[in-house]
Amino acid sequence: MSAEQQSKPVSFNSARFLISASRLDECPPDDGVEIAFAGRSNAGKSSAINCITGHGKLARTSKTPGRTRLINFFSLNREHCRLVDLPGYGYAKVSRNMKEDWQEHLGHYLNDRRCLRGLVLVMDIRHPLTEFDRMMVDWCEHNQVPLTILVTKADKLKFGQAKTTMLTIAKELKQQQFVENLVMFSATTKRGLDETRDILSQWFEPPPR
Repeated sequence: MSAEQQSKPVSFNSARFLISASRLDECPPDDGVEIAFAGRSNAGKSSAINCITGHGKLARTSKTPGRTRLINFFSLNREHCRLVDLPGYGYAKVSRNMKEDWQEHLGHYLNDRRCLRGLVLVMDIRHPLTEFDRMMVDWCEHNQVPLTILVTKADKLKFGQAKTTMLTIAKELKQQQFVENLVMFSATTKRGLDETRDILSQWFEPPPR
């Protein structure tokens, strides 16, 4: 990455679809910096990505949760900086063999992708810390991957109830060393948007020497 590219602020509005991959060997070259988004189907992951990037249709939202089974890459204005939309997990009505194959390739990405800088875990504030969410938190702890948690659909609860839920989540995760950020988020009201962009911008910066 050139000095000019490195000094250029990341613009999330510059996000553009780059490529989809079903296997690790179909992914872009393993260089630069990637930030991946994961979440249970219907947790609001696609809506969160669209909100963060200012593109209403960048990440496909579907009335059939779990429909997207590909790893989708989005380029940004800074060279070799990418956002990654990982397949949703949960409601997909697919065969067991297809689901196992899907999870295997997702696991390869999470375990073997060297340019993965951090993971954004999206969870519904009304249904936090599902089995999938806990699995992803444990994976980040085991692999020492920084984790930001977006607690989405905050507009679906009254503020007091939402705040209580956030405190409960924080208490349950207080022993997790790699949970760096816990953000109350709403794609509808844009609550937490600026905070999330600031977090991701810091992740895209090169680590201090």
